[in-house]
Amino acid sequence: MSKQGDETLNEFRSSIDNIDAALILLLAERFKVTGKVGDYKAKVGLPPADPARESEQIERLSRLANEAGLDPVFSEKFLRFVIDEVIRHHERAGNGQ
Repeated sequence: MSKQGDETLNEFRSSIDNIDAALILLLAERFKVTGKVGDYKAKVGLPPADPARESEQIERLSRLANEAGLDPVFSEKFLRFVIDEVIRHHERAGNGQ
């Protein structure tokens, strides 16, 4: 049986495609909100990064990942990637870009 004709595999892939689309839409929504945070921080003179908040988020989401059966090391790497991108956007907002 070819992969194209494998209905089970196609159903799994369809689910994955839907989840990937949801992830992208959720990330887009998250970045809309963090964009507002960056604009606000720039307006009131706050620094782009908040290490205490970042640590709290990483700890909270590592616990959540553990509870969900997701590797907390992976979740921390993913969140760190997202946080670093947010900080980059906040720095640009602080520079008026």
